[in-house]
Amino acid sequence: MSTYCALTVRKLKPGAYDGWRQAWWPESETVDEMPEGEVFIVRNLKDPDEIIAFGLFTGDLDEFQKALDPETEKKRQDAMAPFIDSIGADGIYEVIEKIGSGSTASVGGAAPA
Repeated sequence: MSTYCALTVRKLKPGAYDGWRQAWWPESETVDEMPEGEVFIVRNLKDPDEIIAFGLFTGDLDEFQKALDPETEKKRQDAMAPFIDSIGADGIYEVIEKIGSGSTASVGGAAPA
């Protein structure tokens, strides 16, 4: 079973975090509505208006993508737009390596296809 990372980098307008956060995932929506996994929002220590939101999910990519309703996602994107200056990396990525404590480094060769 593969693990995926949904990731987006956003430069917010100054002081817009609270508005963006409410549009990104409104308090009225429950965690039960999310695919199973963990979600993080991190802030750049040198630039508090640069944030990265990412979630790690293990499972079937097709099932994950089916759970993302295009109309609902468009509404979310439209609601977030007034708070965003720019968007950097934005997509769903496959985890190709997991490195933790006790791991040994092995450099060389291509990442698995």
